[in-house]
Amino acid sequence: MNQFFEALGQDWVEAAERRGAGIAKPGLDSKVALELLELARVAAHTQERRFAPLTCYLAGIAAERLRAAKPDVDEAALAELIQEVRQKLEREIPGL
Repeated sequence: MNQFFEALGQDWVEAAERRGAGIAKPGLDSKVALELLELARVAAHTQERRFAPLTCYLAGIAAERLRAAKPDVDEAALAELIQEVRQKLEREIPGL
């Protein structure tokens, strides 16, 4: 994605290692990133602004649970998952 997220991915790997776990370096697909940003925008405008990061955190958990249930799922499908829920939130608020 970019240098910041590359370095941040490595930070997560190292933090997990300090806890005795080896994890694959997390990455951020550009389509998924765009959907997460849109989700955060909608959450900030439909609920309390401070809910935006927590909404994205839940999206990440849901995406990884989908990946665990269907290991062959690709990044486009994860972006669609996020988009579906974001659009549902948008429909619930008139004028958004």
